[in-house]
Amino acid sequence: MSNKMDSVNNLLPKLRFPEFQNSPAWKKTPLEDAVSPVVRQVEKPENPYTGLGIRSHGKGTFLKPLESPEKNAMEYLYEVQSDDLIVNITFAWEGAIAIVKQGDSGALVSHRFPTYTFNRDVAIPEFFQYVILDKRFIYNLGVISPGGAGRNRVLNKNDFLKLTVSVPSTVEQQKIADCLTALDDLIAAQSQKVEALQAYKKGLLQNLFPADGESVPRLRFPEFQSAGEWEEKTIGQISENITAGGTPNTSKKEYWNGNIRWMNSGELNYKRVYEVQGRITEKGLQNSSTKIIPSHCVLIGLAGQGKTRGTVAMNMIEVCTNQSIAAIFPNEQVYYSDFLYHNLDNRYDELRRISAGGEGRGGLNLQIIKSLKIILPSLPEQQRIAELLSAIDEQISAQGEVLAALKVHKKGLMQGLFPSMNEVQE
Repeated sequence: MSNKMDSVNNLLPKLRFPEFQNSPAWKKTPLEDAVSPVVRQVEKPENPYTGLGIRSHGKGTFLKPLESPEKNAMEYLYEVQSDDLIVNITFAWEGAIAIVKQGDSGALVSHRFPTYTFNRDVAIPEFFQYVILDKRFIYNLGVISPGGAGRNRVLNKNDFLKLTVSVPSTVEQQKIADCLTALDDLIAAQSQKVEALQAYKKGLLQNLFPADGESVPRLRFPEFQSAGEWEEKTIGQISENITAGGTPNTSKKEYWNGNIRWMNSGELNYKRVYEVQGRITEKGLQNSSTKIIPSHCVLIGLAGQGKTRGTVAMNMIEVCTNQSIAAIFPNEQVYYSDFLYHNLDNRYDELRRISAGGEGRGGLNLQIIKSLKIILPSLPEQQRIAELLSAIDEQISAQGEVLAALKVHKKGLMQGLFPSMNEVQE
């Protein structure tokens, strides 16, 4: 029995800073030892007021104005200060718990947001901001939020303080917090770099293509300044082959797991499609409406209520597609495929709006795709524009990979710096 208790109460992470290698193990500590309830009651101000709200795990705290006076019927409100721990008792089960940031200090909350201050001899807020991200901690919040779905699930505040968390000494907590905060700063900086490149590309797109009702762009390469107006055509006029695919009968095993690549509409999100997961057999190809399309087709998602409808991609390999993907075959005599890809990729919102079925609830179809208007310059100018935009895409992709790698590194680091918790809170 004692050995089992030792394994539960004395925990060691896989990774530890050198100066803490011989320090005592982490210990499971009741929240009531780490934080204390605090009430800073103030008289209700005139409506509307600025209240502090938390809704979902990972988004932290955010300020929002009161939507209507009726939602503020309570006589008193409560002030929160920087580094307070606050919990949304209605949505605690989905991780609606956060530490108040300095900029939110002095905000007001209702009685639905119990507030706690840290006992800094036991736990520090800089470290605890990572504790509350742990899936096991969020699971335990759900356990003590009985009831049905949504607003019927309310946190039991008495049980909240009985939850236990694993903590090392406050000195080690600070070291871990400093390490993860520095990594968060790197991630934030890298995110800003990606966003800046995306904004730069968006600005270029607005200037490299003519605005509605115009026939020349605002921004043009020097060698094309005197090249004249762009020519308006429809997609059906510039490509003789525009088709949709199909799906072989999924109950026929002999149609699947062959050597022919088959693409589903979710893979449009790859944008430049170099490989797909699906494979069909020659029988599957012959006994369905799918067909092999050449590389460098411009692909458009036809259906789906999510983000897929209107998504534009380009296959860099020969592939078959399902029925929810339209393929515009290349026509090197009239247009440069990469130019058409960038043009249509910039028109995602337009493609969503013109979906058949009214108010965008239906889907696109081949006739809509064929009737889409496109303004084209000469082939050399198309190529020049496409090469510039593709180069920026490559930068965005490269910086996005760096960002993804940093996030993976942080996830692995957190898994190593915090003890593995296999026990479910009882």
